Amino acid sequence: MTTGEGSARRARLAEIFRFALVGGVNTGTFFGCYLLLHPWMPYFAAYSLAFLLSMIGSFFLNTYFTYRTRPTWKKFALFPLTNVTNYLVQSVGLYALVTWAGMDDRVAPLVAAVVAIPFTYLISQRILVPRKPTGGPDGPEGPGPENGMDERQPSRLA
Repeated sequence: MTTGEGSARRARLAEIFRFALVGGVNTGTFFGCYLLLHPWMPYFAAYSLAFLLSMIGSFFLNTYFTYRTRPTWKKFALFPLTNVTNYLVQSVGLYALVTWAGMDDRVAPLVAAVVAIPFTYLISQRILVPRKPTGGPDGPEGPGPENGMDERQPSRLA
């Protein structure tokens, strides 16, 4: 393995670690919102609203912290659309766990969320990380995201 490959691998592992950390914070936020909303509405409505609120937080945590990229309105619009897969995996899991497996409806969302993690990572990375321009190894614009040179400018929704 060359030095560049080792550096890229370490950068990827650090990104996965940050994603997992954000996922833990996001799961806690989701679960807290779910528990707060659950007494006031049916479990699935509470789940859906908590999911929406935590997804907004997840967008900002992932852009700023995980992928260290600039949030834009385009990414903000695409992020929830691509999380449809995550929502479906969690929703089907929640329904199956509560209805068929008889799991407590306060715990089932956590189990369903764990199953959806790999899908969420792949989808969010695809949306939030800019693609390298075609050209040479670094493209015509110079070094790509793995070298910390993508769109790491002052963050703002633009």
